[in-house]
Amino acid sequence: MRMSLTTENWQLKMIAENMKRLILLTLLLVMTAAVAVQAQDPPQDPANFPPDDPTVVIDSTNLPIVWIDVDGATIQRDDHVAARMKIIHNGEGMLNYGDTIAHPGQRIDYEGYIALRYRGNTSFYLSDKKPYQFRTLAKPYEPGEVMDKKKVPILGMGKDNKWALLAPYSDRSMIRDLLGFEVARPWMEYTPQGRLCEVYLDGIYYGVFVLCEVVSKGKYRLNLDDPGEEGDALTGGYLMEVGSPGDGPHYVSQYKPMDNNGYTYKDSTSHIYFLYKSPDYEDMTPAQINYIDSAINEMEALFASSKFRDPVIGYRKLVDVQSFMDYQLTMELCHNMDAYRLSAKLYKRRDSVDTRFKMVVWDMNLGFGNCRHNQGYMTDTWVYRLNSYLHKNGDHLIPFWWYKMSIDKAYVADRKARWAQWRESNLRYDRFMATIDSLANEVTCCGAEARNTQAWPRWGIWLWPNKFVAGSYEEEIAYMKEWITDRIIWLDAKHEYTPPAPVYAPGDVNGDGDVNISDINLLINIILTNDYAHDGYGRADINGDSEVNVSDVMVLINIILTTG
Repeated sequence: MRMSLTTENWQLKMIAENMKRLILLTLLLVMTAAVAVQAQDPPQDPANFPPDDPTVVIDSTNLPIVWIDVDGATIQRDDHVAARMKIIHNGEGMLNYGDTIAHPGQRIDYEGYIALRYRGNTSFYLSDKKPYQFRTLAKPYEPGEVMDKKKVPILGMGKDNKWALLAPYSDRSMIRDLLGFEVARPWMEYTPQGRLCEVYLDGIYYGVFVLCEVVSKGKYRLNLDDPGEEGDALTGGYLMEVGSPGDGPHYVSQYKPMDNNGYTYKDSTSHIYFLYKSPDYEDMTPAQINYIDSAINEMEALFASSKFRDPVIGYRKLVDVQSFMDYQLTMELCHNMDAYRLSAKLYKRRDSVDTRFKMVVWDMNLGFGNCRHNQGYMTDTWVYRLNSYLHKNGDHLIPFWWYKMSIDKAYVADRKARWAQWRESNLRYDRFMATIDSLANEVTCCGAEARNTQAWPRWGIWLWPNKFVAGSYEEEIAYMKEWITDRIIWLDAKHEYTPPAPVYAPGDVNGDGDVNISDINLLINIILTNDYAHDGYGRADINGDSEVNVSDVMVLINIILTTG
């Protein structure tokens, strides 16, 4: 007997049909995604990868506010899109307001046209929050046309037309790159500058970024001459980068990397690649390409020579040892597992100015204990000795010259002396911790970190390539400080450096070199919590009676009042 199609049966049939459609659609989406991953196409999103919460609003902030308008266009990774940018910055110590109607007359640091694109490799593919690169322009950009670039000063940084917006994501502190820059700045010829800021894109709040100089040729950056076609003009200037061959045109080194025992890798995959960064490869003539390739080969040949240690005819002839040394100390301090082998930038001026190669620091967001792979989190190993580990895992290797310098007793002695200079200057423990506190305070004091967290709620969630998963900003900074302390202790021992015993003024409970209300706050906290970790009965026992109590608070108040 044929059954009639009741309402109940009809509903069941429709549910079954919908389930089939859903399963087929799911399979199609999975197959499409798999093909996209295999092809390694850059992810695209018509909404330009908005944050989890697109409703965040800035009331007021201590950080500059960067407004970017792409008018709904889809931002690309390889091609620029036309955009406008406006930066509000009322000055140091002043608040900036997101509501420009309620707060008219704010200081505009920059307003004009830009050409915008995404930047980065892992920072693009493995981060929800994407970094950008932009060019400042004199007129609107039309894709396919030559850009009318315009050099402008931004946020107190020197005039240029090429800038980056770094997007701290897996770096939960949001200050690792800036901290690395501050380590190197007093010592190296050029170190990029950057400013923390908060960014809106097409009216949506995207979080805390670092508006940063890009390592490039320019009067206020690497002040390199344009290379000519012959004679002295042909010899400079050039900017090269040790990196991945997939990142652009490159020269392949004629010398293979070495392991920790000086054994040269002979397999066909172990190569070092030098990328052409400035001038752009497309703008270089055959004579210029041949020259810089030969100059690199000559420099490496000196390292490979049996006389490489000779101060006259060895590698020092073509290498600015202090520049390489300062680069190494910066990278070793932050234990940046990408150091030496990726984004390792070296440059050369004309021979009439300087025949030697020099280096620039860059890309330290995976440093300071932030990386769990390639031993990045460790505090008691050398990064320059990482080749054996990297080779085993098929990763990019470190040029052999770093091994050769490590077996040059003169270089090692010079590096020990240089480390002592660092440790008695900006790397003195109290000063370095104060630098961290200052940068962290910029992020937290007026709610920028809280807004960033609302837009991108990631505390307590593992992000590539974190070793430590913090539950809050305070936990992240505490972890980083502890890691840095252990790292400095290890490097002190390796450089045979013993820091002098600190001398504290009476009442300087927190050891920051000043005696003020912050010392009173810490002293009261020590008494209330019985926490004597801050030098116990040393700096906290102000009256010297072997007890820490309210009488010490009274003495401290009297010190502050009588000393002004």
